[in-house]
Amino acid sequence: MPAPPAHVSPYSGSWYPSDPHDLAKLLDDLFEESEGRTGRYLAQGGVGFVVPHAGIAYSGAVAAAVYRHLAADGANCVVLLGFSHRGAKPGAWIADIDAVRTPLGEVSVDCQMRSALLEGGAFQTLPEAALCDHSVEIQLPLLQRAAPGARIVPVYVSALDGEARTAAARRLGSLMRPGVAVVASSDFTHYGRSFQYEPFPADGWVSERLRELDESVMEAAGSLSPAVFLEKLRETGATVCGYEPISLLLETLRLRGGCEVFQEALDYRTSGELTGEFRQSVSYSALGYFPESAFRLEREEQTLLMGSARSTLGHYLETGERKPIPPARIPPALERRAGAFVTLHKQGELRGCIGRRAAREPLWQTVPAMTLAAALEDNRFRPVRKGDEGIEVEISVLSPFKLLSGLDEFRVNEHGALLEAGTQQGLLLPQVATERGWSARQFLDALARKSGVGSGVYSDPHTRVFVFRAQVIE
Repeated sequence: MPAPPAHVSPYSGSWYPSDPHDLAKLLDDLFEESEGRTGRYLAQGGVGFVVPHAGIAYSGAVAAAVYRHLAADGANCVVLLGFSHRGAKPGAWIADIDAVRTPLGEVSVDCQMRSALLEGGAFQTLPEAALCDHSVEIQLPLLQRAAPGARIVPVYVSALDGEARTAAARRLGSLMRPGVAVVASSDFTHYGRSFQYEPFPADGWVSERLRELDESVMEAAGSLSPAVFLEKLRETGATVCGYEPISLLLETLRLRGGCEVFQEALDYRTSGELTGEFRQSVSYSALGYFPESAFRLEREEQTLLMGSARSTLGHYLETGERKPIPPARIPPALERRAGAFVTLHKQGELRGCIGRRAAREPLWQTVPAMTLAAALEDNRFRPVRKGDEGIEVEISVLSPFKLLSGLDEFRVNEHGALLEAGTQQGLLLPQVATERGWSARQFLDALARKSGVGSGVYSDPHTRVFVFRAQVIE
């Protein structure tokens, strides 16, 4: 019996070019732009992603940051979590199609994965005509460019209550394996009168205010808690259209066992940046969710980074010249924009420790800069002097930061933490607890003291605690 004809995407010719050559050229340009925006580094083993879904010419460069990761990981099945902008009855619905045709050819549905998801009733089917939406289908040309052989399962998520979301997340999580990625489709803040959302005026500060708003939502999503994420949307009114797909993704990752998962912001921009018109603007965010192990440097990369730190310190001690010395070679992993601290010891005693939590520069630039800062700018100690000897160097490369939904999630000896209490803040590296034999309570009390507040601060609902892991290179 012949297979049913493929569903032809209605978005060809409107949301992206209908000519295959024009579409392929546009995608090539966008993927090249993406690498220029975010660099060569690609974390391995991503288990979930959030990707925008505007017209490809608008959001495609940001979306390409996600699809470049899928290509690097060799994804062969992508569960696309979208939603219908026209509305659909509550549930997690799988379109009853076997393939979708775009100008670049057909994308097949992974029928085995679809059948497995449908077992148990957490997912159900509806006709394609009742669901078809650009939130899913705009992703297909990008996927075809990145992973031409990958199959999909198109899922439309609508108004799940907590129980239904948990059931769907458990089913989806049970089917995750290497080669399978879950991608939630959503644009972020829709700003302007036409979206009925103007929390601040469209003045010269609107771009910065939009970024601040979107970053607060991304931080909430990074908790992996749908409750925290949805509460942030209620608090701010942020018009994140795909909150249901994102919430299902977060619940799936929250319930997933194994290595701890951290969110990495892969790219961000607004349509206002492209058009110069901020009276109406839509934000595009690309987010990736990776196991902590994905951010660890290999031995050779550790050696290169430590060599840079030692050479920088040695050059200063010999010449007195404050000159960062880059690594002898810069592999892609050292281009990652990551937080890092450099700690100096002499005869077992702390001699200086300074770092950056924010990923403003690639590691190969951050580490030598922080080596000089630890030697010369830690006001707890006199600056290191030319000719000083016996100074030992320790580098801590940080994972992304994760907002805690509750202190019971803190893991002593594994997590470092950042405390934010109003204008007060402080940070402690995870190895501090190990070196001093602290319990979790002692660590948190010390963190409060370092932040200049009392331990009662943790009962304040406005207090925020972020955790991270650190790869220590000695």
